[in-house]
Amino acid sequence: MRKILLSLLGILLLISSCKENSKTSQDNPTSASQITLYFGGDILTMEGEEAHYAEAVVQQDGKIAFIGSLDDAEKQFPNAGKKDLQGKTLLPGFIDGHGHLYLTGFYNMMANLLPPPDGGCNSIQGVVDEMNAWKDSEKGQFFLNKFGWLVGFGYDDSQLAEKEHPTADDLDKVSTEVPVIIIHQSGHLGAVNHKALEIFSITKASKDPVGGHIRKDANGHPTGVLEETAFQPLQLQMLPKIDDETDAKIVENGQKMYAQFGYTTAQEGGGNTGFNNSLQKAADHGELYIDLVTYTVMDMGLDAMTSKYYTNDHSYKNHYRVGGVKLVLDGSPQGKTAWLTKPYLIPPSGKDHNYHGYPKFSKEDAQKFINQAFENKWQLLAHTNGDAAVDEYLLYIKDALKNHGYDDHRSVIIHGQVIRKDQIQQIADLNVLASEYAVHTFYWGDWHLNSVLGSPRAEYISPCRDLIDAGINLTSHSDCPVIPPNSLRIIDATTNRVTRSGLILGPEQRITPYEALLTQTRWGAYQYFEEDHKGTLSAGKLADFVVLDQNPLKIDPMKIHTIKVVETIKEGKPVYENNAFK
Repeated sequence: MRKILLSLLGILLLISSCKENSKTSQDNPTSASQITLYFGGDILTMEGEEAHYAEAVVQQDGKIAFIGSLDDAEKQFPNAGKKDLQGKTLLPGFIDGHGHLYLTGFYNMMANLLPPPDGGCNSIQGVVDEMNAWKDSEKGQFFLNKFGWLVGFGYDDSQLAEKEHPTADDLDKVSTEVPVIIIHQSGHLGAVNHKALEIFSITKASKDPVGGHIRKDANGHPTGVLEETAFQPLQLQMLPKIDDETDAKIVENGQKMYAQFGYTTAQEGGGNTGFNNSLQKAADHGELYIDLVTYTVMDMGLDAMTSKYYTNDHSYKNHYRVGGVKLVLDGSPQGKTAWLTKPYLIPPSGKDHNYHGYPKFSKEDAQKFINQAFENKWQLLAHTNGDAAVDEYLLYIKDALKNHGYDDHRSVIIHGQVIRKDQIQQIADLNVLASEYAVHTFYWGDWHLNSVLGSPRAEYISPCRDLIDAGINLTSHSDCPVIPPNSLRIIDATTNRVTRSGLILGPEQRITPYEALLTQTRWGAYQYFEEDHKGTLSAGKLADFVVLDQNPLKIDPMKIHTIKVVETIKEGKPVYENNAFK
């Protein structure tokens, strides 16, 4: 029946173009109907192991119709509209190795407690001041009226002058009448005021939940700082209060954040029933204009795996699909909750010198979830920051492969910051992929060196060079909203490994600028099973482009982070151009 339908519609060029390949089409395509010829700049194809350039690329009906010389392009497409790049650089649209588009849009509504360069909070008093300023703003009042809470995101104890978390006493200076919750930049812990402790019945008698910790003072009273599973349920309490108006703001905010940094494919890597329903609704209503792939967290609801948006052929509907499942096996190294095989250099308050973090699940549960993913042939992403978590992940993948097969599983290590050198060959042997959080070298490299891991472990965080040399498909990411999805900051950090203080951390693990671009383009497409229609500039693939004001391969590598995204083009249609959204 489908073949008959396609035949009947074959005379309609646009519809035929959109239907002919289910992997690259959208039910309601936004691709441009005109023909556009791009020329006059560095057109970087991202094909091959070294940089290859073309003089011209032509998009027609949202796909690449031609790539090659300008003369040939003009002869074959004499009526094309011309776009002179004026010396700028065009390359495939960036692909998010791992992030959280929905959370990014949601957190964008909260008080911005990030430290420089992405915010201004560098002291506990600064956090309190920002919360007080935000609560009186239009955005703060909207949030308070919707949720009844005052919420901020992005504080980082490692960047605060006190090198401590704000406590309930500090947050009482924001309010004693309504709950105040601030989320750590890692997303794995946070702090609340006394009103929130009261509402959630967290007292001196409260016990630590499995996979979490309630920090207490010398007298056993909660300080207000909550870790992992002690904190996450508080955040989830907000979800039932999200209405259609708020959902629309969240999805639009998230897409804008990604589009302005050149991303044409983004991820929601922490899907749960609430997030999944909201994103499916956005897709149903045609609200997505970049591609979005969701991975639903296995212990937070698997309903997405039976929805119309999950298909074995990885096809999109209205720019949306469910890609597979996600597990969070440990926590955050900068928050000192990641699961390590050796102790932290300086343990967090209340822990002894043997403290090395902790797992999220019992061994039985972790093994059960991984076997379930392989049994159902679901692509599996696992948040594994610490090397102990990586050990567990690899052990149970090996077991699942014996039990269920699944050769082309493309399971992914997410973050893998404390991967050991001896684990890398096992990763390669099991055909596991890695999405590295190498931008950590800039944001938290000094903290890792001086407080979290010490030398030599800190120099080996996110060992990109060794992973590539072992033949492991590598992507890189921001884990947004932990940091903004700044593609050029990621490429810069992966290339240079320069910390905030200017130290080059583990120079032997630097990769070339071209390889860093591959982690955001061709290798990203492979991670998503989309290498046939994304990731390089070649005829027949989607016309997903990003235009940069400078070429990352022709600039001083130390200045890559200064490059700006000029334009983001999704299937031939500009969605962001010159600081404006289309």
